[in-house]
Amino acid sequence: MQCHQLAAEILRLDAELSPAEVARLCLLIFNSRPDPALLENAAALRQQCKAAGFRLKAAADQHAAMTAELEALCGDGPQRFDPEQIWTLVRAIKVQSQVLELYTDQPALV
Repeated sequence: MQCHQLAAEILRLDAELSPAEVARLCLLIFNSRPDPALLENAAALRQQCKAAGFRLKAAADQHAAMTAELEALCGDGPQRFDPEQIWTLVRAIKVQSQVLELYTDQPALV
């Protein structure tokens, strides 16, 4: 299956998706399936779309929560960091690495 074929099938399953959402799902599905021919099965494709959508939503939620924490941290102004603020920064790095891994299917932190 080629990318344009997968995009057409994804749109057939959910016509309300934006072009960017379709592209993200295509990338996530192709990264998660070693053999694109397995996507020829409608049930398998539907399962992969659901799984990729769930991973994308979870990553977006994590990213939004971490962004809110970082904005709160920045609102404190220049100061010395306490241990909790340092852990916030470490968690932000971890969330960003998870988002990167989601799209590249490669470990971001080694």
